[in-house]
Amino acid sequence: MDNKELLEKVSENLGRSKGDVAKLMEAFAEVVKTRCGALDSVAIPGFGNFEAKKKNERVVVNPSNGKRMLVPPKVVLAFKVSNVLKNRLK
Repeated sequence: MDNKELLEKVSENLGRSKGDVAKLMEAFAEVVKTRCGALDSVAIPGFGNFEAKKKNERVVVNPSNGKRMLVPPKVVLAFKVSNVLKNRLK
């Protein structure tokens, strides 16, 4: 399902225009970006949790030449599916 199909389905379910739903989706994405950018999490009951995790710097070895490299620290976004949704998909 692409973004266009998602907007259509959500607008049908809510009885709202696609423009309203697009604004809602943009606002949701902005909240997730802002909160996860602050290393916080966003929980959606019955769906899952978006969580930002900080990965520490580490040393890795290039398998082709054996050189060691230092990978700098970074923040990654993780999504954990809720048990409710997980059980529904079984």
